[in-house]
Amino acid sequence: MPYTTLVTTDDLSAHLHSAEWVVFDCRFTLTDPAAGRRAYDKAHIPNARYAHLDDDLAAPLSGTNGRHPLPDPARLAAKLGAWGVGPTTQVVVYDDSFGAMAGRLWWLLRWLGHGQVALLDGGWQKWVREGHAITLEPPAITPARFEARARPELLLDAQAVLAALEQDALIIDARADVRFTGEHETLDPVGGHVPGAVNWPYEDNLDLDGTFLPADELRELYLGVLAGRPASGAIHMCGSGVTACHNLIAMEVAGLPGGKLYPGSWSEWVADPTRPVATGG
Repeated sequence: MPYTTLVTTDDLSAHLHSAEWVVFDCRFTLTDPAAGRRAYDKAHIPNARYAHLDDDLAAPLSGTNGRHPLPDPARLAAKLGAWGVGPTTQVVVYDDSFGAMAGRLWWLLRWLGHGQVALLDGGWQKWVREGHAITLEPPAITPARFEARARPELLLDAQAVLAALEQDALIIDARADVRFTGEHETLDPVGGHVPGAVNWPYEDNLDLDGTFLPADELRELYLGVLAGRPASGAIHMCGSGVTACHNLIAMEVAGLPGGKLYPGSWSEWVADPTRPVATGG
């Protein structure tokens, strides 16, 4: 059975030496881009490859395309193949921020047509806390052929979001409350949010131990956010199209699939001063 949303630490441990499973370490700190690689070099899950948010999972910045623009599909596909991901590979992604960073690779793989990808529930902390294997050794990689089958229906650009605003679309913003309101913007030059958006910080998807809430609880919560709208009409955003993927995973777990990602998110939105901005709750 393929894993397409979450995978437990026990299930991953049981498949660590399977040639059909490939693991990615996506640890990353926005304020210290080298921190994730340093952490990986100190210890990681056996056979995990390291995927860097800026270098591997995003395209170069232009000044108007946000802080983490989508990578070129062909280039990412070539990297995935070099990392050993083939058409039948079960991919598992993890980080040390309970999925905030690894969710990006989860979404990117789905965008490229690879559905067999799951986030390690509880992440690095739960893996270590439970005493599962860790190593300093580099992974043993057998390259594969990864063919990208991009799914443009999974995303919207800024123009499409502007158009959606006129149709009273639901925009779900995964940033922290103080950034959403504009009270304390820490990363982008302008604080606030897209007018009409609702705030659902990605941490609200998690239980106290850092694992996702049960599916029925997530479903109840997100039905409240949707307020009668279809899940397929939800537009997800955050600061740069990264933590918004966490909310997309949560909705999939809840049985509410079909939401779209605005990859440029707030950092792209405010690069054009003609786009509307709201502040407050």
